[in-house]
Amino acid sequence: MEELDIVIVGGGIAGLATSLALHRKGIKSVVLERSESVRSEGAAFGIQTNGWLALQQLGVADKLRLKSLPIHQIRDVLIEKGIKRRESVGPASYGEVRGVLRNDLVRALAHALPLGTLRLGCHILSVKLDETKSFPIVHVKNGEAIKAKVLIGCDGSNSVVSRFLGLNPTKDLGSRAIRGFTNYPDDHGFRQEFIRIKMDNVVSGRLPITHKLVFWFVVLRNCPQDSNFLKNQEDIARLALASVREFSEEWKEMVKNCDMDSLYVNRLRYRAPWDVLSGKFRRGTVTVAGDSMHLMGPFLGQGCSAALEDGVVLARCLWRKLNLGQDGIINVSSFSSRMQIEEAIDEYIRERRGRLVGLSTQTYLTGSLIAASSPVRKLLLVVMLMILFRDQIGHTRYDCGSL
Repeated sequence: MEELDIVIVGGGIAGLATSLALHRKGIKSVVLERSESVRSEGAAFGIQTNGWLALQQLGVADKLRLKSLPIHQIRDVLIEKGIKRRESVGPASYGEVRGVLRNDLVRALAHALPLGTLRLGCHILSVKLDETKSFPIVHVKNGEAIKAKVLIGCDGSNSVVSRFLGLNPTKDLGSRAIRGFTNYPDDHGFRQEFIRIKMDNVVSGRLPITHKLVFWFVVLRNCPQDSNFLKNQEDIARLALASVREFSEEWKEMVKNCDMDSLYVNRLRYRAPWDVLSGKFRRGTVTVAGDSMHLMGPFLGQGCSAALEDGVVLARCLWRKLNLGQDGIINVSSFSSRMQIEEAIDEYIRERRGRLVGLSTQTYLTGSLIAASSPVRKLLLVVMLMILFRDQIGHTRYDCGSL
């Protein structure tokens, strides 16, 4: 059986960010990714000030800025029965906001890691505890078993590690999201703003990445769970175009002229705020980060940035407590050493829980408001948001701190 110090399950944003943060503190880790290549589904993120502060700590912020436009404002539009009922414009963040391609972010994180850190094609089936030392053992689909001194689950919404911790399953939002990119060879000419339009049961948004590339999405509410009717990219494209048939010609052209290969569809899920508040995020020397810990809807655009914050905070907490030998190897020679690891994870969870409960709650209420049709329910949600989150973009002020 192979024995490793720190094993990270999942080579997405959270897994790579955590591994890079550990590397920058001189701590070795191995990332196990089930795919045969680094995941690259069509998506982009609006990374806000707090996310850029985390990227700065990871050492990749300046590289990513070269490939993205600054976003100056957010525009929300409500259209009912063909009539514009409401339009609001506000600042996107306290500070910096840019649209970043998921591919660019993943590559920047992965390329900054030492060779051999990322292992592809490692499909994790289960996690068990060693009966003698109580360290986790990861069982891989190919029959291998890996013992780790620290195990960090960054394996997304259907997380094997989360199930090992006994966390409640994530919940279905009852919506399906289609995401894609559209290239404009001669400059799209759009404002440098994030615009979101709600019309009936459809919410669609647009985020400029560069002067020639736009990321867009369509969220369909009350969409059937069965996705067998979406057999290929052409089917996804037809569904996206049909969903925006009542939008402006400019909007329909954007969806129609998309890069077909970039289209990506999935059902939206979330971890309930009350589960984030009460969830047990440590068992022995096992914990979680990113979507495995706090999967949330896209309504605040903080899922990616929160995952980056997780990586910085977890690496800092481990570095403070770990007894490191030469070459970043963890010395675990006694029960007290294992206790130090557990204390480090507990410190990480304490620091993150308050932040994540706030983000999850605001995201949940904002998503509920967008979906609400009853005037009474809308009023109730608005009042709750005003009481709990008077500063609607206050979440962008957060600083995860230095490594």
